[in-house]
Amino acid sequence: MELTIVGGGLAGSEAAWQAAESGLRVTLYEMRPSVETGAHRTDSLAELVCSNSLGSKLPDRATGILLNEIKHLGSLLIGCAERFSVPAGGALAVDRDGFARAVTQKIRDHPQIRVVREEVIDIPDGLTIITTGPLTSPRLSEALKRLTGDDHLYFFDALAPIVEAESVDMSLAYSASRYGRGELEEGDYINCPLDEDEYEIFVNALRSADRIPLREFEEVIRQGVKAGAHHYFEGCLPVEIIAERGKEALAFGPMRPVGLLNPHSRKRPYAVLQLRRDNLMGSLYNLVGFQTNLTYAEQRRVFRLVPGLQNARFIRYGQMHRNTFINAPEVIRETLQFKSRDDLLLAGQITGVEGYMGNIATGLLAGINASRFARGCDPLVLPHTTMLGALCHYITSASSSDFQPMKANLGLLPKMNDGVRRNRRDRAKAYAERSRIDLVDYFENNNCA
Repeated sequence: MELTIVGGGLAGSEAAWQAAESGLRVTLYEMRPSVETGAHRTDSLAELVCSNSLGSKLPDRATGILLNEIKHLGSLLIGCAERFSVPAGGALAVDRDGFARAVTQKIRDHPQIRVVREEVIDIPDGLTIITTGPLTSPRLSEALKRLTGDDHLYFFDALAPIVEAESVDMSLAYSASRYGRGELEEGDYINCPLDEDEYEIFVNALRSADRIPLREFEEVIRQGVKAGAHHYFEGCLPVEIIAERGKEALAFGPMRPVGLLNPHSRKRPYAVLQLRRDNLMGSLYNLVGFQTNLTYAEQRRVFRLVPGLQNARFIRYGQMHRNTFINAPEVIRETLQFKSRDDLLLAGQITGVEGYMGNIATGLLAGINASRFARGCDPLVLPHTTMLGALCHYITSASSSDFQPMKANLGLLPKMNDGVRRNRRDRAKAYAERSRIDLVDYFENNNCA
């Protein structure tokens, strides 16, 4: 049987690999470069357009649990990510260009996969996976709107700036990972410390800085929200929006200084702007958590107020772009199949799953379930004690009236029922071990011959 996949991002690439490895003939459609998105800059499959970090790789963290689950299931993209990883403390961060090129080469070289570079404007017939993500083209969005019978929901993603490492003043900044948790002796992050006065000056400048006007199609946010009002996903707020929530919002958010003792002063700073390595050479660093929609001129002015960045050279400025996702609880099942069409699956960010790891994971599950459907086997509904199972359960069972995207987090997992009292760290470790055992058991009992 043949499988059509629309969208060559993280989810689509992983889905294509999983389905092809099971023997399906796969046609993978990617509209770039003939149709641009406004956020991507290359024609590579699986291009990362926001952060270069896939999330925590620590085994007792939510993303780490998900990482280990899909690694156990043979994820192509995790293998490529580990091959092109860059030091980032407890996170799995990658050289974004090397990672995307590796994925693209693997997909192109697979004898069961054919890559077609053209826009799909309607929902294909036959076995299909839609993984077009946050930047689904307007024409395909209309087709999905007709299929779901409901309007899409809109919110905004924002990109963080990238600077040249050599332009950071290390007499003021310092290298360290939070709580010393890093692969390099000196730490995997560059930290720019601020005292209280410097922090207040920075926050005031950030609040009053000029922003890029939103384009017309980005003004329509979601049904029930007044047009022109800006509705953001809480997990990816522009830094200037966080600053508007109160003076201390940044100091308790992306600029929190805990675990980052300043070796120059031997004191904990009032606030810290962290920079994370963005490529293998360590020549580029991105501003962690600093997604923004300030004008480019204002980004230069405001971010250079931070000690250590006064001479920063910006390789990429931050920007915002539209993100589109379906009302998943209304239209898809935990198997990622469309409720009224068994041979249509959706995966990745368009389902309301947030985070790179979640996109890869749902793509993997969609590819496996498409293969199982083709062979006449029941699609998988993973145990809710696994992070992937819990994530799929959430997006398909949450309240549809106020559905919001969701990243992997420990709060999605059911509590342990063994009667043992645990602190937070031990509870996370218990969740991770339970996930590992339940995933292995589930697949042993759900073979598809």
